[in-house]
Amino acid sequence: MKIEGRAQLPGTREQVWQLFTDPAQLQKLLPGAEKLEPDGADRYKISVKFGIAAISGKYSGSVELADQKPPSSLRMKVDGKGAPGFMKGEGRLELREKSDGTEVRYAGEAQVGGLIASVGQRMMEAASKKIIQQFFEAAAAELQSGKAQ
Repeated sequence: MKIEGRAQLPGTREQVWQLFTDPAQLQKLLPGAEKLEPDGADRYKISVKFGIAAISGKYSGSVELADQKPPSSLRMKVDGKGAPGFMKGEGRLELREKSDGTEVRYAGEAQVGGLIASVGQRMMEAASKKIIQQFFEAAAAELQSGKAQ
């Protein structure tokens, strides 16, 4: 499944970069994240709980930040398993300074297996879009609150 889009965030490119690469901040942004712990350089163990349609359940896995080019781009790799199945994904984030904040362009691919793979492409795309939307809404809220430095 391919995923791509854009989001506008109310902060400088440096503020958005800091938000995306600080583990404590990243945990707040990832929907359903219950735990995000270091597991090597730019790699984290994660536990998440989703309550979205057929992908509802607890998952554990990893998040890795790779190919970092501060403050303009990075690659995020995600790998998770849970009772509903597994998910593996990788995406590229590009940060572009705009007069009214920072535009984030994202593109990537995700693979799913197990029970969640049986729900169909449309349902998975809808769930993915909702998770991505929640991520960027949380990022905008953190930037607006002034907590992201």
